[in-house]
Amino acid sequence: MNDKLAKPYDPAETEGRIYKRWERSGYFNPDNLPRKDGQPFTIIMPPPNANGHLHAGHALSMTIEDIMIRYKRMQGFKALWLPGADHAGFETQIVYEKKLEKEGRSRFKMEPQTLYDEIMAFTLENKQFMENEVKKLGASCDWSREKFTLDPDIVKNTQLVFKQMYDDGLVYRGIRPVNWCTKHQTSLSDVETETIEADDILYYLKYGPLTVATVRPETMFGDTAVAVNPDDPRWQKYIGQEIEVKTPIGQMILKVIGDESVDKDFGTGALKITPAHDANDFAIGQKHNLPSVEVIDKYGRLNDKTGKYKGLKIKEARTKVVADLTELGLVTKQEAYKHNVPVCYKCQTVIEPRLIDQWYVKMESLAQKAITAVDEGKITFVPDNFRKIFLFWMNNAIDWNISRQIVWGIPIPAKICDACHLGWPDLDDKLTTCPNCQQPLRADTDTFDTWFSSGQWPYLTLGYPKSKDLNYLYPTDIMETGRDLIFKWIPRMVFMSLYATGEVPFKTVYLHGMVNDAKGKKMSKSKGNVVNPLELIDRFGTDALRMGLVIGNTPGIDQSLQESRIKAQKHFANKLWNITRFIVEKKETLKIAELSTGLPTDHELLKEFEKLITEITDDMDNLRFYLAAEKLYHYLWHTMADKLIEASKHKIGDEAIQSIVTLEIILKNSLKMLHPFMPFITEEIWSIIEGEDKILMIESWPTSPLA
Repeated sequence: MNDKLAKPYDPAETEGRIYKRWERSGYFNPDNLPRKDGQPFTIIMPPPNANGHLHAGHALSMTIEDIMIRYKRMQGFKALWLPGADHAGFETQIVYEKKLEKEGRSRFKMEPQTLYDEIMAFTLENKQFMENEVKKLGASCDWSREKFTLDPDIVKNTQLVFKQMYDDGLVYRGIRPVNWCTKHQTSLSDVETETIEADDILYYLKYGPLTVATVRPETMFGDTAVAVNPDDPRWQKYIGQEIEVKTPIGQMILKVIGDESVDKDFGTGALKITPAHDANDFAIGQKHNLPSVEVIDKYGRLNDKTGKYKGLKIKEARTKVVADLTELGLVTKQEAYKHNVPVCYKCQTVIEPRLIDQWYVKMESLAQKAITAVDEGKITFVPDNFRKIFLFWMNNAIDWNISRQIVWGIPIPAKICDACHLGWPDLDDKLTTCPNCQQPLRADTDTFDTWFSSGQWPYLTLGYPKSKDLNYLYPTDIMETGRDLIFKWIPRMVFMSLYATGEVPFKTVYLHGMVNDAKGKKMSKSKGNVVNPLELIDRFGTDALRMGLVIGNTPGIDQSLQESRIKAQKHFANKLWNITRFIVEKKETLKIAELSTGLPTDHELLKEFEKLITEITDDMDNLRFYLAAEKLYHYLWHTMADKLIEASKHKIGDEAIQSIVTLEIILKNSLKMLHPFMPFITEEIWSIIEGEDKILMIESWPTSPLA
């Protein structure tokens, strides 16, 4: 018997050796596959952040995508899985800032280029760790085509598309309210904020003859109007009038305006309007031509327009302003108030709306392109309910702020005029004076929102604007990613690709659910419930982890990562190993020649097995990987091991030979079907029964055991 089979299966000894063998074969590259006439099948890997290690969600994503690519490769497709890594802009800079804090340093006291160079070195080091972990998961991706979001060609073409969009009137520079993180000193898009329920106080303040209700009395110094609903009889007589409002630092003259957006049932039905510090107030201000007065600076402190409160942080200022208003007899009531508050998704700092110049993408026409593509069936969603979510976000799209005030990212290639607040793309760095007012220009120091480059990932990775790969492999076939990216990343890839290439970036979107802890809770370092997939691999093997993640995992549904499930699949791997040992031993005992000699088989048993092949192939074609894996598990354990092998032990003579020949045919075809799920042990067994020069990864997917 083979020496390897004489020992228990050892994933730790096997997996690294097998992966190196695959790499040496060159078959991860579709150009090297034996079948030269195969049709292309392409998946672009959602690039993991290059700032750290993989988490359980990455393990699931890598597993599902590898299942897809291995299946298509065995079906004869020129299957390409293009790997990548994401510089992850804001997120990576935050990770590095934490490192700086531990070292007693601050990014605000560093030269931008020094900070950039340090983060680059940090990222490239971690990128190597991340890529080794991707390999450890068995990912059969084409490393010769690997891309990084800061590769020179990616940077160049991202900037080129920005210029093209500007020339087409789809990018503009404007002053609008942005989500500002006072801790990290950058603007954030809506998808980079989270909403929490906050317990605040609703203050009722005398504003001349009216009473307004507000949770932010400290912004009163930036008020430019009081708004009421024009249908509210309580305040109709004041509409159009100017009222005198007393404050702790003097009098204000405010106009009362009527606006249908004012909720008559909130507070007193009268609202103070502060356009510079509230997005809704800004919209009302624009409608009524109100000025915007900024009274809170970028650090979250009151500025010199607030008199004695200058320099106070927001909460401290609120306390002092309320105390002073109370002393003046201007606070009529206070009541507890629960409401939703946006916070920075990384540090939980309450977002402070600010009016600053930023670059924006006009979304109306781009969103409509995406809506039309989905309505016409050019993109399908698995599961289909995410189609509605996608369309909701596109039907309610707002202009996209793509400027970030951070060092780490792709520079915005533009010049800015501080005199007229305009900006111009300048790829060649030739502009020196403002075309509008002839004033000197300065270089834009902002970087692109990381989603601006990753939104172009499908076509940039394939060599946009012109390459052989782009012509042959684009649009790609499937985008597999987490369900949480249905509104962050998926729409951006769709409308950016439609704009730049005129085609959808992929034909199918497959969304997996989140991987939670054993109790169904979201994993978080602060909770101490993070499960490291690499530790599970070290204990149970990669194949066991992959099967444990896939079985029972329906698309779009969150799952709990339970160690018991992974351990059960380690037992299954051992069972498969023992099945192989039994068949090989029996072949040697019975002195059975190779199958090519035409030995008799159990024809009826193989016809039944053929039905399983048909079922599993149908599941694979329809992306029901969780069902295919479960069927293989149950067949091999409960039918083959428990029934067929046990029955064969009692047979003698020709019947024994027929039984073992049949079992070997079933085993070989089962190994092929199981390979996408458990690539390491199946490849190892294949080399044992077929020879070291045979690679299971490129064997043909079975159609019939009777062929």
